[in-house]
Amino acid sequence: MAQQIIGNNRQGAEVFTGNDLCLKKVVEILGELNMPRGLLPLNNMEEVGYNRSTGFLWLKQKKEKTHHFNTVGRNVWYAKEVTAYVKDKKVMRLSGVKAKELMLWISVTGMSIEDPDGKKLTLSTPTGLVKIFPASAFELE
Repeated sequence: MAQQIIGNNRQGAEVFTGNDLCLKKVVEILGELNMPRGLLPLNNMEEVGYNRSTGFLWLKQKKEKTHHFNTVGRNVWYAKEVTAYVKDKKVMRLSGVKAKELMLWISVTGMSIEDPDGKKLTLSTPTGLVKIFPASAFELE
């Protein structure tokens, strides 16, 4: 499914390859979107694509990864392919990301900064659960 969506959005997209360049571009794109720059702490990335006209962003890494955000004490799992539609202060229709809540892995389908000061990050799930964290917890370490 992700491959088809990526294929549909590849034309007109900026596509970057190689881990170092991909890491740099992810940080730049998150900065442009006014989102915390450490939200997508992936490694061994093979490709990052961003279609500005559709707002579609994709990231491919060699293998899935689990990252622990120390400040909020949460584990987040990232699939080999992560996709989303993005715009200023919003990540929507996110796929390939799950957060551990108690003993369950719950899909995260959206992230946004809605407070005027930009200090709170809201994570949403397909079930309607919402968690709010300090945005600073997801900045680069």
